[in-house]
Amino acid sequence: MDRQAFEDALKRDGYDEIATNTTPGVKHNPEHSHPYDVRAMVLDGALTLSWNGQTRTFSPGESFEMARGCPHSESYGAEGAVTLFGRKR
Repeated sequence: MDRQAFEDALKRDGYDEIATNTTPGVKHNPEHSHPYDVRAMVLDGALTLSWNGQTRTFSPGESFEMARGCPHSESYGAEGAVTLFGRKR
């Protein structure tokens, strides 16, 4: 799925906030959760998520969904990442 199709799907599915996030380099966000549902697609770089006993790295063009309240951690390598995401409250 390309960026425009992903953004169109976010709007269609009721995601009320759509934005792009850039993480420029190495970063680790320890376990936390959000008070909203998230759907995101990696546009550049890579993002590694750990949740529900699993760890997965997402590369450009790959997407994921996470329900509100889901505990997770995020890690970014030296190349950082750019993600397009939607939040649904």
